[in-house]
Amino acid sequence: MEKLLIIGCKRAMDDVCIGCSRCIVAFNRREGEFSRYKNMDVELIGLLNCGDCPGAAIVPRLAQISLWNKPLDEKITKVHIAVCLKDHCPYKDTIIEKIRAKAGVEVIEGTHPYIPEDVFA
Repeated sequence: MEKLLIIGCKRAMDDVCIGCSRCIVAFNRREGEFSRYKNMDVELIGLLNCGDCPGAAIVPRLAQISLWNKPLDEKITKVHIAVCLKDHCPYKDTIIEKIRAKAGVEVIEGTHPYIPEDVFA
């Protein structure tokens, strides 16, 4: 079974995204980058933010989530980079590079496909 972690932008997750609803809806519907899991047994283990700009805390945060899940016998098998980080962060390349170097699992850039063309639509 796949066990997923979504990593997003701290500022967007705290101030803009309102509970990261679009990532969770896309996961539940298996849409966007989660479509690869159609008809598969998969769980969302958690939502983690980058630790704030410039993402210097991402590696310790990954270690912490691993440590916290160890007694539960839960191990992340894939990391998804949320749209807020992938498409809007000026530090995204460095942050994603750090995650790829240290996560030890596949890192997938993207989550939901729900990008509004007009905020008043």
